[in-house]
Order: sequence, then C-alpha cells, then structure tokens
Amino acid sequence: MPSELRPPVAAALVSVGVDDGHLAVEIVDAGRIQELNRDHRGKDKPTDVLSFPIDELGPAAGPRELGDVAICPEYCIDMSLNETAIHGVLHLCGYDHETDDGEMMALQAQILESLGREPSAR
Repeated sequence: MPSELRPPVAAALVSVGVDDGHLAVEIVDAGRIQELNRDHRGKDKPTDVLSFPIDELGPAAGPRELGDVAICPEYCIDMSLNETAIHGVLHLCGYDHETDDGEMMALQAQILESLGREPSAR
C-alpha cells in the first residue's frame, strides 16, 4: 500500500471498529482497472476504485480478512486518492452506497473530516 494512503485507510478501519484487519491497496493504470472491472463486474470500462472483499461479513467489527482495493488515479475525478481509498475500504467492510440510505457516504465524509479534509460533492 502506498504510504500516503495509510492514514485514510487506518481511519476508515477505526471508524468501523476493525482493529485487526488484513487488506491490500494497489495503484493500477487504466488498462488494468478496466480489465478488473470487465472480468469481475462485467463492465468493460475503466473506473476509479474496485474492492474485492474476502470475508464478506458485512459491516462488522473485530479481526477481519478484508480483501483487496485497486485504485486508478487517472479516474479519480470526483474524489481525491484519500477519499477513494476510504471508499474502497468501506466497501471491503460491507458498506454499499448503491443499496444503503446514504450511510456509507455519510461515514466516508465523517472520516475525511476527522483527517482534516473536505469530502467531495459526489
């Protein structure tokens, strides 16, 4: 994981009560994120971030084997790298902004604010 992403990733984990979790964060190029998106989601286009959860416990605290996050800086148009990393980690922890009532995005904004950063208008 790039060292600059450690603080936002750690803040995301603390915010959801995961005090012992294993995950990987990788920076990838547009071709690789498109390949991952196509192979795993059936969408043949690049995107900003993809999460690949392992334990799929949903929002749960405690020791976790979380999974992997792939971030493509070229496509982080709406969010900073810090916010994108938080977003990916929250997905690993079972949050889903496509199905919840705004909880994930509110939590993401809270985490960013705790780090002294402004959330995107996304």
